[in-house]
Amino acid sequence: MGRGYIVEDAVEGYLSKLCEQAGPVTGLLIGQSSAQRDFVIMATRTPQREESSSASGNSLDKEWVTEHARQVSRMLPGGLSVLGVFIIIDTDAKDTLTTLRQLVFAVENLISSEYLWNPAEDDVTDCITVHVNPKTRKTICRTFDVKDPKSTAKPADWKYQSGVCSSWSMVSCCLNVDMLVPLPDNRIGTENMDKCLKDGLRVWAHQIQSGVCLIDGRMLPEDTELTTGQKRNVRQTHTAQLLITPDDQRLTDVVQHCGGSVSVRGAIHGRAYLHSYKPKARLAEKLLKRDLVSTVAIRVQMLLEELLISEEESKGSSREKQQTEQFCLPHRIFCPVKHGPVCVCDYQFSDEGQSEVTDRLKEMLDIDAAEEDLDTRQETPAEIVQRDVVAEPTVETVEVLEPKRNKYIGVAMATAVALLATAASMLYLSDV
Repeated sequence: MGRGYIVEDAVEGYLSKLCEQAGPVTGLLIGQSSAQRDFVIMATRTPQREESSSASGNSLDKEWVTEHARQVSRMLPGGLSVLGVFIIIDTDAKDTLTTLRQLVFAVENLISSEYLWNPAEDDVTDCITVHVNPKTRKTICRTFDVKDPKSTAKPADWKYQSGVCSSWSMVSCCLNVDMLVPLPDNRIGTENMDKCLKDGLRVWAHQIQSGVCLIDGRMLPEDTELTTGQKRNVRQTHTAQLLITPDDQRLTDVVQHCGGSVSVRGAIHGRAYLHSYKPKARLAEKLLKRDLVSTVAIRVQMLLEELLISEEESKGSSREKQQTEQFCLPHRIFCPVKHGPVCVCDYQFSDEGQSEVTDRLKEMLDIDAAEEDLDTRQETPAEIVQRDVVAEPTVETVEVLEPKRNKYIGVAMATAVALLATAASMLYLSDV
């Protein structure tokens, strides 16, 4: 027998509605994997591509499907991931197996290419493909090991159940971020910054992965169950702290000749959801750390994409390059799904309204959310503060968001950031 999938009842109703649409319909299955079984809590169809709708016919735009998966993956907090793909088409399941195999491998390859962490031994590498016949409503499920290029289809057990994620636990954490990424002398444009920033983010991600995680103020053994006793079937929330030790480097090890630097500062809100089937402290720590790493990397990447667009638009203009530039990274907004306490998220730039967030939730996840449904309390948008800093040339600063916290901590952070910025400038100047 293959892997077992426990699927939220709402997914059955969603797929049934999609069966009424004309033509083939593709989409993604979202949930959480575990060693024993997988949990599918929602599905979302691939948005229609207007420019190709008339010409595509019954052919599938694989590039469009995989790009949709990448965007959706960015909107999933810790514990949620794209588990696989589905297709609704009036053909024999055997005829679509090759297409589904190609889709699920392409989706996984693109999503995993953005990861800044190394896979763990207990990571589940099987992904699900689902074929639904819109006339008979017959559902055929197969899994592929996406880490094995020679993997063949295996049968999977697909069972619908109500309240799949109703008792899932949540672990949340607020983390201060202060990293400095040097840029080489020969950097040209925004594209070359991408590799430098990824390298710098990987170093920071390694610090996060090796940090000590306290859950509810305690360092729990890895095999400790988070849901025990009478509260096993009751949703619980936990607060975590991450203690990070900076890399043990001498000052001379980090002095290098560079053409500038990018500083990412501020604080972020991370969270992870845990399935209710005996989740362990080890799982909570892994999912929370990955969420913290992902949410920073996603925001930096989103800003780079915006800068690339503006760079293309401003080509040919004789604009004097500023020595110091400050940018606000987008802040994180959460939105609950309709059939449980689990939330998805989106990132809002300072010049966007909440209506643009709800539009993206509809387009990417097919969620009908009102503005009042959005949880904007976890993070406060960053503000660019004009400061008179002595001798701080060619430093490009990326300001991260500032979550709500008490005034005492805010003052302490402001002081620390100012001192670190000064130290970074002195370090840079001493090597030029």
